[in-house]
Amino acid sequence: MTDPVFSDPDDFNARDLADIPSVEVISRAAVMLMSAAAERLGLADPDPDESPRRDLDEARRLITALAGLVTASVEYLGPHAGPIRDGLQSLQKAFREGSVVPDEPGQGPGEKYTGPVY
Repeated sequence: MTDPVFSDPDDFNARDLADIPSVEVISRAAVMLMSAAAERLGLADPDPDESPRRDLDEARRLITALAGLVTASVEYLGPHAGPIRDGLQSLQKAFREGSVVPDEPGQGPGEKYTGPVY
């Protein structure tokens, strides 16, 4: 069975969103932000430092948006919260490792929401 909301954007019907539990909408948004941030960090390529998709400025924005979403919705995520938080933290660490001049602890992407990541 295909998902009526996300399978074909041309067939999108806002009323279909009422059929999807909020935790699933939030989780899907988090996964989309995680995937986009990973791409911008170059993690899909064998050598992230040489990735043509690597853009740390864009990755910072996506990671910060993900951190805000996770922080604001953690109480609703139930068992999904742990894996999403782990994914966020992995992206924050990858950003720190990939930066030529790493941010001070607490100043990295999303750390104003999550606290320092080492």
